[in-house]
Amino acid sequence: QVRLVESGGGLVQPGGSLRLSCAASEGSFSAYRMGWFRQAPGKEREFVATINPAGSDIVYGNSVKGRFTISRDNLKNTVFLQMNGLKPEDTAAYYCAARLGWTLTTSGADYAFWGQGTQVTVSS
Repeated sequence: QVRLVESGGGLVQPGGSLRLSCAASEGSFSAYRMGWFRQAPGKEREFVATINPAGSDIVYGNSVKGRFTISRDNLKNTVFLQMNGLKPEDTAAYYCAARLGWTLTTSGADYAFWGQGTQVTVSS
């Protein structure tokens, strides 16, 4: 069982930046593929980014490519999402998710563990 706790959300103006963090309780964090997903009110959950256990394989959703960067620190059991050039359409609850192993997947259904989410609001 992995417990995930997100932080770093908030209100930011268009064009601004935020850095989300997700701390994992699991000591074998380095065995997990980590992902970020988001969900806006009335919309389906959307894949944002995923990173493999070693941090060597990264995939982004089309809507965030070139603006967001996912990274991880296995010594601190933490995964990050640096978000630059934020747009109003990035407004959503952002969720961290974990999946044991290296298999690449962008489907939320394949991630077994989820955090409670952190709200990101982009507005002037």
